[in-house]
Amino acid sequence: MSTRRTAPKPRTRKPKWEPIVRTAIIEPPPDTRDYPFSLPAIRDLRRVDFTSPVTFLVGENGSGKSTLIEAIAIAAGLNPEGGSRNFNFSTLATHSSLHQYTRLVRGPRRERFGYFARAESFYNVASEIQRLGVSGYGPDRAPVSLHVRSHGEAFIDLMTYRLEPRGFYVFDEPEAALSPARQLACLALIRRLVRQDSQFLIATHSPIIMAYPGATILHLGDEGLRPIEYENTEHYAVTKEFLNNRAAILDELFRHE
Repeated sequence: MSTRRTAPKPRTRKPKWEPIVRTAIIEPPPDTRDYPFSLPAIRDLRRVDFTSPVTFLVGENGSGKSTLIEAIAIAAGLNPEGGSRNFNFSTLATHSSLHQYTRLVRGPRRERFGYFARAESFYNVASEIQRLGVSGYGPDRAPVSLHVRSHGEAFIDLMTYRLEPRGFYVFDEPEAALSPARQLACLALIRRLVRQDSQFLIATHSPIIMAYPGATILHLGDEGLRPIEYENTEHYAVTKEFLNNRAAILDELFRHE
């Protein structure tokens, strides 16, 4: 008795990822002595390439991460203090001139939505949302005052109910609002939006958030901008060392008191 073999089904090839923003080109002025070009990391920076759906900018305080991410957000048409393109309010103009010298090279597809979320001015954004009566920040897209929510709850509400598929999203230190558990929830929400063809650029100090699988991590420092593996970041190394040797590290830290 002959057995009939069924031909294996052909594998469907996963479509190649196409960026919304492919590259940020920086063309500095002739005189680079003034801020922000006085920053070592920014002085010789000419381009930032985005090669994966999620890109992290990491580095020490004062390295220029927020300055760079702010310039890219403004170049993408987003409000400097945060929000979408429809937000045009200004509480205090503190952004640098870097956006004036930053040009975005876009990919073959355009975003349907964009949002700039920055920890330091989230309160101002929440006030503007309340003033405008913007819908979409709660279940059933009902208007919800973010001021009656904690900072972390408001940020998760923003990601859950407001951000849309095929968006270009710029986050500046989202961990400032989030507990470790909420940072994990943030990762799950990023994953959902990435699967809906969104792209993220995130400046962070959080070893939890920067652990997103397959992300590109770019380190900004005195040597400029360079790719770095997750396990080689100072954030991962210091956190791991502290958790594994907490008593010894604290003892050494306070030894001379």
